Amino acid sequence: MSHTEFLNSDPFNAARDAAAYIAEETGVDTHDVALVLGSGWGDAAHLIGQTTATLSADEVPGFSSPSVVGHVGTIRSVLTKDGKRALVLGARTHYYEGKGVRAVVHGVRTAAAAGCKTLVLTNGCGGLNEDWNPGTPVLISDHINLTATSPLEGATFVDLTDLYSARIRALAREVDPSLDEGVYAQFTGPHYETPAEVQYAKHIGASLVGMSTALEAIAGRHAGMEVFGISLVTNLAAGISPVPLSHEEVLEAGEAAGPRISKLLAEIIAKL
Repeated sequence: MSHTEFLNSDPFNAARDAAAYIAEETGVDTHDVALVLGSGWGDAAHLIGQTTATLSADEVPGFSSPSVVGHVGTIRSVLTKDGKRALVLGARTHYYEGKGVRAVVHGVRTAAAAGCKTLVLTNGCGGLNEDWNPGTPVLISDHINLTATSPLEGATFVDLTDLYSARIRALAREVDPSLDEGVYAQFTGPHYETPAEVQYAKHIGASLVGMSTALEAIAGRHAGMEVFGISLVTNLAAGISPVPLSHEEVLEAGEAAGPRISKLLAEIIAKL
């Protein structure tokens, strides 16, 4: 059975099956917090605590190896210094991969089925604020979903008023009071936005643009998790940046900022 067929059978049963597989292979029955590590954030897993088990994503039901350079194709069980269990999802499926929304949020639903009560979403993104130089971490206060789809199906009505946890954002500012926050707009990709699209996003209230996170956050709220989002500005967005955009630029900015933002995220996780 292909990954798509597996998820299409029933996405919530698929998540439970994946969670059961992770529990058996890691020897950990329940995890507390899930982290989805985007571009630039991969090293954070080393600082959160001790990795006690590492699984190849393509071996876990419903998961596949990442198709994007800069993403880690593993799922880790990490024991934090205060005794909590973190499930670190390095294999993120993006909407532009064409595998469907169920595949995009399968990791989030698996984390919920594994017991996680908190969901930490990270990404690398374009910044619309010229004061945010590449390498600047920005807390996500809200999002605009420009994918024209949702992970929720049928008459599933979920309030997103306070989707991104104010409590955890306050904890993050205890670690670093200089942290700004912004509104993240998810485009479909995989192409970068045009300058006109960036201005459109700015006019409707966005200050960050990227190709992930919003759909995952919605699925996390539906699953009952407390959601925290933080972006790494890897470049100024099209029309704001004085140079053409490239994925190499994203990777370079992530690599340069990696040690600092990984330490920041680990300190935030320690406060949860």
